[in-house]
Amino acid sequence: MLSYVLRRLLGVVPVMLIVGIFVFSLLHLAPGDPAAIIAGDTATAQDIARIRTNLGLDRPLLDQFASWGWATLRGDLGVSMFSNVPVTTLLGQRAGATGSLALTTMLVAVVIAITLGVLAAWKAGSLLDRAVMGLAVMGFSVPVFVVGYILVYFVALQWRWLPVQGYKELSEGFWPWLRHLILPSVALGLAYVALIARITRASMLEVLSEDYIRTANAKGLATLPVLLRHALQNAAVPIVTVVGIGIALLISGVVITETVFNIPGIGRLVVDAIARRDYPIIQGAMVVFAGIYVLINLLVDLSYGLLDPRIRYH
Repeated sequence: MLSYVLRRLLGVVPVMLIVGIFVFSLLHLAPGDPAAIIAGDTATAQDIARIRTNLGLDRPLLDQFASWGWATLRGDLGVSMFSNVPVTTLLGQRAGATGSLALTTMLVAVVIAITLGVLAAWKAGSLLDRAVMGLAVMGFSVPVFVVGYILVYFVALQWRWLPVQGYKELSEGFWPWLRHLILPSVALGLAYVALIARITRASMLEVLSEDYIRTANAKGLATLPVLLRHALQNAAVPIVTVVGIGIALLISGVVITETVFNIPGIGRLVVDAIARRDYPIIQGAMVVFAGIYVLINLLVDLSYGLLDPRIRYH
């Protein structure tokens, strides 16, 4: 197990290197000059050139990448071009809102999706099964921002059940914190629910057709223990896999959701940074997101051995 973990950790190095090269190249080759944005509309060419020199943007791209990469390895993500605040400080200030949104979305989505998937497999071919599959298709078909605006219009504006936008810290009270996260969590989690529910149903249908499930039913075991203890436990590996894959959907959806609901998180910070071509913030956030995704996938792989004793790592 230890050797496997070490190999996977070493494998993170080339992955993060490729991510860094891709993000850095994409940003610096895209149209737009942050020096011109900082200088303003009335700036002269000399003013823009001076700002580019101060920011180091006049240096060769390879030199800029080497400097940024070495600083990142030392935990220094740079300083914002506009606020002159370290990127790590900015990310830390916004991490609470993004972490809260991601946590509530994952908890709600996973619980609902697995429940719906198990019920759909148990009642395969029934009206409930067709309704769950219809929800899954809708969840993949409708973009996050469309779901967000629909929820805002009806739940917040028409019925006035929940706030339109904004965010409250957990220190201000549990209910105010949760109240501001319900709408964005539902909007972000719909696609997540659809993905996990479909895989859960497919995995459960495969397991429910096994001989040991028929034996358990023939012995007169209650339905709930058969579904949860015997079937769901043995169908857990593909479900956990798709939960890990869904983190990618969650990371990309956070950017849109925080913008729609005006949540001051990392996603909103990245959107504002893209508009201003604030390279250090965008690069730092992308590296952090990539690192989180790689770590979660490693944890998912390690969980296989716990969920299924037949899987062993050497």
